[in-house]
Amino acid sequence: MEAFNNFLLSLDNLLGSSAWFPFALLGVGLFFTIYLGFPQIRYFSHAWDVTKGKFDNLKDPGDTSHRQALFTALSGTVGTGNIGGVGLAIFIGGPAALFWMWVTAFFGMATKMVEVSLSHKYRQVDREGQMVGGPMFYMEKGLGLKWLAIFFAIATVICSFGTGNLPQSNNIAISVQSSFGVEPWMTGLVLSILLGLVIVGGIHRIALVANAIVPTMAIIYLLGALTVLLNNIDGVIPAFLQVFSDAFTGSAATGGFLGASFAYAFNRGVNRGLFSNEAGQGSAPIAHASARAPEHVSEGMVSLLEPFIDTLIICTVTGLVILASGAWTQKFQNDFQQADLFFVNGNYSEQLPEDRLALVTLLNGEKGQASLFTGELSVSSGELISDELDLTILHARSVAEEVKFITQAGPYSGTLSIVDGKLSDVDVIVSGLSRVHSAALTTLSFNFGYLGNNGQYIVALSLILFAFSTSLAWSYYGDRAVIYLLGSKAVLPYRLIYCLGFFVASFSDTTVVWNIAAVGIVVMTLPNLIAILLLRTEVKDMVREYWEKFSKK
Repeated sequence: MEAFNNFLLSLDNLLGSSAWFPFALLGVGLFFTIYLGFPQIRYFSHAWDVTKGKFDNLKDPGDTSHRQALFTALSGTVGTGNIGGVGLAIFIGGPAALFWMWVTAFFGMATKMVEVSLSHKYRQVDREGQMVGGPMFYMEKGLGLKWLAIFFAIATVICSFGTGNLPQSNNIAISVQSSFGVEPWMTGLVLSILLGLVIVGGIHRIALVANAIVPTMAIIYLLGALTVLLNNIDGVIPAFLQVFSDAFTGSAATGGFLGASFAYAFNRGVNRGLFSNEAGQGSAPIAHASARAPEHVSEGMVSLLEPFIDTLIICTVTGLVILASGAWTQKFQNDFQQADLFFVNGNYSEQLPEDRLALVTLLNGEKGQASLFTGELSVSSGELISDELDLTILHARSVAEEVKFITQAGPYSGTLSIVDGKLSDVDVIVSGLSRVHSAALTTLSFNFGYLGNNGQYIVALSLILFAFSTSLAWSYYGDRAVIYLLGSKAVLPYRLIYCLGFFVASFSDTTVVWNIAAVGIVVMTLPNLIAILLLRTEVKDMVREYWEKFSKK
């Protein structure tokens, strides 16, 4: 697993974490924002009118209403990215990461309108009489690039697991275990069965479930978050100010947080923003292709609301809860995950600026003063007995405290082998005080509200609904891609593997899962960005013709 995780990190560094990808993503959004005359502002009010059904006609071709298509797409975007993804972004990049999530969402509104309008134009009817569409259709029919369509469809299948399946299941299981003490595999088993029962009904059943779940889960989550913000009202304004003040400088160290540079905050914010709202990724166009609408751009108008709802509202609330509560800088008792655990030569203190810099440099994979430990450690009754050993244990990008080593039988006694900073004996559980991230951070932040420790149940319930609905939507995206590649005969095997993956991910390493998601997003997004840029003049003509026709009504 460690080798696989290192491979994923290498891919992520080459693709998503490199400097060019965030600029490419924001650049495309910025281009269409200017090219189309700031559509996210000009058409914002009209988009709400279309969504509310003001122009609906049941005789229009399609399988779902504008509202159902929006909620289906939102069920695919409003997921663990809004809870765990925000927690991960702030954990790594500090408050500044939230600012770059906002920027990604604003420009992403224009990007999403473009990709959905094109998908709706090039959609077609399948053998079962259902509307099918997505970037693979405008890549093939609009550009004549069959090879690019095939690449995108393959990337979509991969990403259906990396984005819509594995991290959703993993975060649900972690949250349920933390809140209710249920073993992860049990949570995964029950929900994978429910998942299978829904997705077998196709887009009609998925749309009905999404239409019921999405508004309900949003209300529950936002009300719970409000209690935390009211209880920490004095910290809300300072949190906002810190987001903006750190945006172009990075975030300084505070508490257990070692600090983050501008580059790290920018990169994590943009990547987590994309993971949350999926603007430019090409997923939502698959759901919107089913909508009843005679005018293709009208569905694009509906879709520009997604990043606004998903990121500018829900992710912002999550971020403010985490920042205002102060949980992001604190250390909590937890079991350490191997991928986040490092043994470092030398004694380093979080109180010394030079030590913090050395540790951050090491964690960022750069050469510096700090180096990884290799050797053996003596442990007695769960504690290190080598008092003279010059050693620092890092977990979750913080200096770990009160570290214990245990096994299923109890406190561990013996010798541990450490190679390049990593524990070789995976049967030994390491626990102690450290920072936490992802869904665990958001869960703990909710405990700082009027509900006290009961706040975690709001997150657990919301996470179950958010993540489960996301898995439903992504199963549909994946099986549309499978049909495009292999035909309808491949749908059943895909759905079985999809449900199996949902079960297995419930008890897998969360860090590995997030790294799979990070790589999957990039390989799906890049071909879609290329395609919509190549079709830019066609989109501009579509928008102009639509608005001229609408203005005459």
